[in-house]
Amino acid sequence: MDASLKEPLEYPFAFDGLRLPPEFGELRRQAPITRVVLPTGGQAWLVTRHADAHAVLSDARFSRAAAESPWATKLGPFTPSTHSLLGMDPPEHTKLRRLVSRAFQPQRVASLRPLMQTAAETLLKQLRQQDGPVDLLATFALPFATTAVFQLLGVPEADSGPLHVWTPVLFNSRAAGDADPFEELIRYLRVIIEKMRRDGVQDGVIGSLIAARDQQGQLSEDELIHFVLLLITAGHRSTANAIATGMLNLLRRPELFARLHTDRELIPNALEELLRYNVHNALGALPRVAVVDVELGGVTIRARETVLVSLGSANHDEDVFPGAETVDIERDTKMHLAFGHGAHFCIGASFARLETEVALECILRLLPSTLRLAVPAEQVPIHQLLVGYALAELPVVW
Repeated sequence: MDASLKEPLEYPFAFDGLRLPPEFGELRRQAPITRVVLPTGGQAWLVTRHADAHAVLSDARFSRAAAESPWATKLGPFTPSTHSLLGMDPPEHTKLRRLVSRAFQPQRVASLRPLMQTAAETLLKQLRQQDGPVDLLATFALPFATTAVFQLLGVPEADSGPLHVWTPVLFNSRAAGDADPFEELIRYLRVIIEKMRRDGVQDGVIGSLIAARDQQGQLSEDELIHFVLLLITAGHRSTANAIATGMLNLLRRPELFARLHTDRELIPNALEELLRYNVHNALGALPRVAVVDVELGGVTIRARETVLVSLGSANHDEDVFPGAETVDIERDTKMHLAFGHGAHFCIGASFARLETEVALECILRLLPSTLRLAVPAEQVPIHQLLVGYALAELPVVW
């Protein structure tokens, strides 16, 4: 039986910035795997149910590398390089991931907490001096996330200035197809890596990867560059948006914000629930391509057809998360897919969790309990990214 709709739907669906588009709920109930037409004109299969999303993300028959082939359906003009972990399949992906995962050992990530706290405290104390509405995204979430990822990378503070300038420009211009900031960032990363190699710097992710390249020859220069670029991408915009959207969803529910003020032990679980609920993560997973015919959920997906997994829809599946449209900071969230699943599960998940935890803890401790949105939630601006949406700003007052 073909459980998909007869006519493909236009995708992405209209989004109001506050609620997951209702089409996702309808599809989960009626046609959980269905064809969609993308802005590029290509067609793909959209997967909306948690069980099917989990299956696709853990099934080697759905290839990330094939999705970067010239003939494959694309979401937009920008796609990851085949030198990047995001554009690889096992065994190449497994070898590279095993190598770079050493940089994310729990002890190493945990050691960054004091540096993160200092950075967050400095930014928030400066923010408190401002009068009138302030943009919590521009004045805190983005600079904090940028500083944190450079601490992880081990980039010396004296060398990080141009990266602080080019990183936000990169993400603001990519939608317009402007490749210059991207190329400038890569060029400067090559300079930074060579300088760190020359100075014998071994701290941080870059230092450990330089050692792996120079001592063991296990990592090409392009692989090193593109992995660092991947970390900057995820650590800057993705984590900043997680912080900002998490705060938006708390400030829309003052009773939850007040409860976290009085019970800080709930912060870790609250953050997992905010990650699950995040409606801006509507798509959230880069496309896969079937390498053979696959039967999934009553639908036959043919070889070379593209599959899109909606992590946002999967995380709102009532069969897994009863009352999914409610933010419940005491919910059991262990099944959420905010960081993906399978071979491409977010390698920096532990780092992102630490970042968001430090950010929320410092906001609760240093900003007044009267913190609130400066405009109605419906007026908080958003913009579209490759695999979801992001806040353009988060105006707050206290």
